[in-house]
Amino acid sequence: MSVQLLGLNEIQGSLVALDHVKNVSNEEMVEIELANGTSRVGRVVEIEGEKAVIQVFQGTDGLSKTNTKTKLLGHPMTLGLSHEILGRTFNGIGDPIDGLGEIYADKFEDVNGKPLNPVSRQYPRNYIQTGISAIDGLNTLIRGQKLPIFSGSGLPHDQLAIQIVRQAKLTGEDASNFCIVFGAMGVKNDVADMFRRSFEETGVMDNVCMFVNLSDDPIIERILTPRCALTAAEYLAYEQGMNVLVILTDMTSYCEAVREFSSSKGEIPSRKGYPGYLYSDLASLYERAGIIKGGKGSVTQIPILTMPNDDITHPVPDLTGYITEGQIVLDRDLYMNGINPPIGVLASLSRLMKDGIGEGYTRKDHQDVSNQLFASYAKVQDARSLASVIGEDELSDIDKKYMEFGRKFEQYFVGQGNSANRSMQETLNLGWALLSTLPEAALDRLDPELIKQNYDPDHAERTIQLVLSGEGEA
Repeated sequence: MSVQLLGLNEIQGSLVALDHVKNVSNEEMVEIELANGTSRVGRVVEIEGEKAVIQVFQGTDGLSKTNTKTKLLGHPMTLGLSHEILGRTFNGIGDPIDGLGEIYADKFEDVNGKPLNPVSRQYPRNYIQTGISAIDGLNTLIRGQKLPIFSGSGLPHDQLAIQIVRQAKLTGEDASNFCIVFGAMGVKNDVADMFRRSFEETGVMDNVCMFVNLSDDPIIERILTPRCALTAAEYLAYEQGMNVLVILTDMTSYCEAVREFSSSKGEIPSRKGYPGYLYSDLASLYERAGIIKGGKGSVTQIPILTMPNDDITHPVPDLTGYITEGQIVLDRDLYMNGINPPIGVLASLSRLMKDGIGEGYTRKDHQDVSNQLFASYAKVQDARSLASVIGEDELSDIDKKYMEFGRKFEQYFVGQGNSANRSMQETLNLGWALLSTLPEAALDRLDPELIKQNYDPDHAERTIQLVLSGEGEA
């Protein structure tokens, strides 16, 4: 039952307060009617006794304390859902902005989602192919996983997000049952246009549902954007039976909106001014990824965040790392050296990778190749540190081999560019070709039988060139 009240008790920034309000619920939606007849939408964000604080989405300019009418709608914010949302673009609160009209909703769902019973969760298995060797080969994305990308100001995380949307796919029986939900928070107009244009030009837009919150939109919309995106993803996954990949960028903009909102309510700040509940707030988003036992669909998340001053101990990446199952870290030094995408291999990790690769999923030798590439690249860093002291000419023969391996690994395996889309077979074949440039004795993480089958120093360069030309599948 809806209730209408006349007048406001207090106006402060984007917040208004009502007194003597009974039977109001936290996060209940309200409709505010101005004296000139126009209306705005708000949400109850705080309750103290009979006093309710309301966040007004469109701001409080023009509101009057005496003749403003506030209607309590009796329900939380909901999102209209149907299969038609694929191929559409919405703003941060789920209103269409692509000029294609309203969505004819099959149902409306609370944007806060429904908590998954831990007992009903199914352990994530199988993988999602991104076409990016540094992810597929070394930090494989598993269905139902939450694997964030840690970036920094000026690094090409937007281009990486576009590449993942363009190339991501499933293999096997579920290949056609795949879609992407893309949520952008606090982006500039030119970046939002770049996302839309890139998806349309590459023909993937029909399989993408976009939620876009611009940098000049109200912060309350920014707080709701990932919730709307995840509500759409849950509907497509659990009710339409699809495997959904959710990409959220930039989570740092979201967290800054939470900080600003918390400050406007007068809450006591914690680390770097963020509220003490930031951990649980982020968990309420990240934990909406997963697979339900007996269900057909899955929700996989790739949140993208920028680390202020490249500080991985900053509260946003720090708390994100606690909640999620690994991270993909973009490296500024690689980017300055022209390596694109500049994925820092040694700093990156996918904790669920081992459970979704290998025989029956990717290829029998996948885990062994990955371990050996990690170990060899770690020795490259040792050789480089030594070379910086004594000079490369004074290095031993094996260290010189590692230096050469490191250059080729970064140039060919990591730095594949934004247009190359490699299959899992090509990625693993390229890994073997690069390992074949090292002496056989250096391959201490590989089974002798695997070395016998795949180690081929005579044809290593040819295999590398075949993969680079897109002909290295075999």
